[in-house]
Amino acid sequence: MEIAVEAEIPTYSGGLGVLAGDTIRSAADLKVPVVAVSLLYRGGYFQQQLDAAGQQTEKPVEWRVENFLQEESCRESVAVEGRTVHLRAWKYDICGVTGHVVPVYFLDSDLECNTPWDRGVTRTLYGGDWHYRLCQEVILGIGGVRMLRALGYGEIERFHMNEGHASLLTLELMQEEARRNGRKSIEIGDLASVRQKCIFTTHTPVPAGHDQFPLREVSRVLGHSDDLSDLFGSQDVARRVLGQRHNGSESERFPDSSSTLNLTYLALNMSRYVNGVAKKHGEISRLMFAGYDIDAITNGVHVASWTAPPFKELFDRHIPDWRLDNFSLRHAESIPRREIWGAHQRCKEDLLRFVQERTREALDPAVLTVGFARRATAYKRPDLLFTDVERLEKICGKAGRLQLVFAGKAHPKDEAGKQLIHRIFQMKERLTNHIQLTYLADYNLAMARLLTSGVDLWVNTPQPPMEASGTSGMKAAMNGIPSLSVLDGWWIEGLIEGVTGWSIGEERRAVQKPRDIPYDAACLYDKLEGEIIPLYYGGHDGYIDVMRHAIALNGSFFNTQRMLQQYVARAYFG
Repeated sequence: MEIAVEAEIPTYSGGLGVLAGDTIRSAADLKVPVVAVSLLYRGGYFQQQLDAAGQQTEKPVEWRVENFLQEESCRESVAVEGRTVHLRAWKYDICGVTGHVVPVYFLDSDLECNTPWDRGVTRTLYGGDWHYRLCQEVILGIGGVRMLRALGYGEIERFHMNEGHASLLTLELMQEEARRNGRKSIEIGDLASVRQKCIFTTHTPVPAGHDQFPLREVSRVLGHSDDLSDLFGSQDVARRVLGQRHNGSESERFPDSSSTLNLTYLALNMSRYVNGVAKKHGEISRLMFAGYDIDAITNGVHVASWTAPPFKELFDRHIPDWRLDNFSLRHAESIPRREIWGAHQRCKEDLLRFVQERTREALDPAVLTVGFARRATAYKRPDLLFTDVERLEKICGKAGRLQLVFAGKAHPKDEAGKQLIHRIFQMKERLTNHIQLTYLADYNLAMARLLTSGVDLWVNTPQPPMEASGTSGMKAAMNGIPSLSVLDGWWIEGLIEGVTGWSIGEERRAVQKPRDIPYDAACLYDKLEGEIIPLYYGGHDGYIDVMRHAIALNGSFFNTQRMLQQYVARAYFG
C-alpha cells in the first residue's frame, strides 16, 4: 500500500512504507531477484501544519511525478463497479551497493480516459472512506498482477503481501490458474497452486490495520454475485478461500452476502508462509489468528540508508565491508571512544542546526537531548513522559538538564492523536528552565534521519502489546543512539539492560500487575534519574560504551540484510 523510496516522493506515511523501501534496498544489495508494486499517490499522505497551540491541519502534498519516476508505455485495466479503470505504471529503480537494480512500479489511474472519480482513486494514501480504500486495493491487488504480466513478469515464483491490503491479488492469481486450465470457476487445485506462491506478513495487532469490507459491497465493486459464489466451483472452495479458520479447522459455513470479507484472513488462507514481525508479535498473532501457522521474522532497517554521514566515514575507516556485510558492525566495539563521540557530536550539531532553522529555537549541544518521533496516536503514548511533570522537573533540576525533541503526524481522522500533539505543545508553558521542549512539524524521511542520528537518547513508550516491532530504535542504534523503551516489539530482543539501552518496566509475562500509565511513567523517571542522566553527565565514557554496544550488538543484527536473508531461507525458497 505504501513504500518510501525518497523523502521527496510522498508515497509513504510511516513505518510500514519505510520498511518496504528498506527491504527493497537490501534486495538490491543482495541481488535478490524481486520487483515491487505500490500505488502512485499524487496527493501523498498529507503535509502537516501546526499552529502555535499545536493544532494540526492538513494539506495535500504537491510533487511532480515526472521529476522522479519514468512512465512505462504499457497499459492495463481493472473492472470497478462495472467501469473499466485504465492504469499505467511509473518506474523507480533502486540500485544496490553491487550495482544490482530492483524496479519499483507505482500504479496510476490518473488517465484522461477514466472518469474524474476513477482518476482520483490512486491520488491519496489512506484517504477517503472504506469504499475508496476498497477500490484502491482492487487496483493494487488485481491491477498489480495484471500490470506485472503486461510488463513481462510472467513467471513470478512468489508474491509477498505486506498486510492484507494487497490480498485481492490471490483472486486474480486463482482466476489465472482457472483460465490456464480452460475453466471459468476456481477449483481446489487452483487454490493449492496459488497458495504455494504466496507469502503474507502481518505487521500490526491494531484492528485498523486489518481491512474488512461488507462482502456484498466487495462483490458489487468486483462485478460478481453478492457472495462471490460465481467465482468458485463449490462452496467448499469458497469457504477455504474466504472463511475464517479456528483452532486448525476450516470455517464451517459458506460466507453469505451479509458477511464481512476480512482481507487479512484472505491472505492467511491463501499463503504458504505467514509471519509476524518480531518474536513477541508472532506470539500475539498466533493468539489473534488461532488455527493458522504463523512464524516470526523480526524487522530490520537498511543500514546504509540510516547511518548518518559522520558514522559512514567512521565505519569506512574501521569496518570497510560494513555495507556488504552488516554483521561486521559487531567490530564497532573496537572503535575508539573519542571517534564515536566525535561522529556523534557532528550528527548532533546537524540536528540542532535543523531545529533552529525550522523553529528558531536554540538547543544546547552540551545538554542530554531526547528524541521521540512516530505517528501521533493513543497507543504510542507520546505524552507518557509528562505524566508527572513535577517529578520530571525535580529530576532534571537535580540530575541534569534535558532537551526534548518531538515529531509525528496524527492521521487526519484521529482526533485523539491530534489532541496528544496539542497536549505536548501545552507542556512547553509548564516546563521550567531545566527542560526545553520542541515539536517539529511535518515529520518525514529526511527529518527521521536527522533525529535518529542527532539525539542522545531515543524514547519509545507504546502500550504493550500494540507495538508489533517498531524500527525507529533500530535506526537510532545504527548511529550509536541507545533506546529507553517499553519492552514490546523488537526491544524485547534488542535490550541488554544497561548495555544496549534501558527498559521502561518489565516484560508483561514477568509482571502480573496491569501495565498502567503511572507504573510505566514511574519506571521511566527512575531510569532517567538513577541511571541515564548521571551516566551521560558523568564524563561520557560510560555512555559512549553503551553507544558502541548499540551499534555492535543491535546495528549488526536488526537490519534488513539479515531480515531478507531469513525471508529467502524460510519463506521464498524454504
